[in-house]
Amino acid sequence: MGGRRARAFLSGGRARSPPAALAPLPLPSLRKRRASDRLVRPRPRARRPEMADPWQECMDYAVTLAGQAGEVVREALKNEMNIMVKSSPADLVTATDQKVEKMLITSIKEKYPSHSFIGEESVAAGEKSILTDNPTWIIDPIDGTTNFVHGFPFVAVSIGFVVNKKMEFGIVYSCLEDKMYTGRKGKGAFCNGQKLQVSHQEDITKSLLVTELGSSRTPETVRIILSNIERLLCLPIHGIRGVGTAALNMCLVAAGAADAYYEMGIHCWDVAGAGIIVTEAGGVLLDVTGGPFDLMSRRVIASSNKTLAERIAKEIQIIPLQRDDED
Repeated sequence: MGGRRARAFLSGGRARSPPAALAPLPLPSLRKRRASDRLVRPRPRARRPEMADPWQECMDYAVTLAGQAGEVVREALKNEMNIMVKSSPADLVTATDQKVEKMLITSIKEKYPSHSFIGEESVAAGEKSILTDNPTWIIDPIDGTTNFVHGFPFVAVSIGFVVNKKMEFGIVYSCLEDKMYTGRKGKGAFCNGQKLQVSHQEDITKSLLVTELGSSRTPETVRIILSNIERLLCLPIHGIRGVGTAALNMCLVAAGAADAYYEMGIHCWDVAGAGIIVTEAGGVLLDVTGGPFDLMSRRVIASSNKTLAERIAKEIQIIPLQRDDED
């Protein structure tokens, strides 16, 4: 069998011709391929615009008003004062307190008519201290009225802003020092633009505390206040100071100049402005029992850290008080 026939037989049929060379597949043009790439390439997601801070405008306005109120306070120091007594001979009010509060509340109401207000002098005149979920301005027109009367140079305008019963921002303006303390939730605390940071002191025996004697002169209240001071001094601690205003005492904690502040008998307007300044500087607010802070409870520990605050709470005797929101 010839070779050609044998190959045909072995392959099961007639001899096959060698295959023709495969024609190359047509390639898409460069222009088409690029167009195709654009079709399958995922498009970048559009960036969502950042949510505007709904309360920043309020805070900016509060800073402006606090500065204007400070000018009124400084001017009033040049003139003779009309001094009145409220709950005790040590609880004073002047015409300047009333003038500043009226100026602040009137200005804010014109700009934000739907907002609520709690003001020290308004409450003294018979209004209620009722805190709701509505945006609420809590105002102390002059924190440190006794200082103001005597020319002692620690006098502050305090403005706190609360929404859903939570502090959103606080302004404390030290009128005679010309120091503007500010705190905004989630954005830090500052004094004249310089960032504030609490101390890191956890050891109570190495701490400097601030407190006040308060305005009550009932023998039992005075006894508890002095007993608490004695107990803390004998631990011992480095010392106890006080500048005559709750707001500025708390700002000293926020600035790291003092390690903690405690007091019973204060009101919501004393701490609403400075409270968030402390927390935004890295500090904590607790009740004097060591439990959660309650703005309307009339008592507070403002500390650089929880360890120190809880240690103070273990040492002090509690003064029975009526809450700000109780009749």
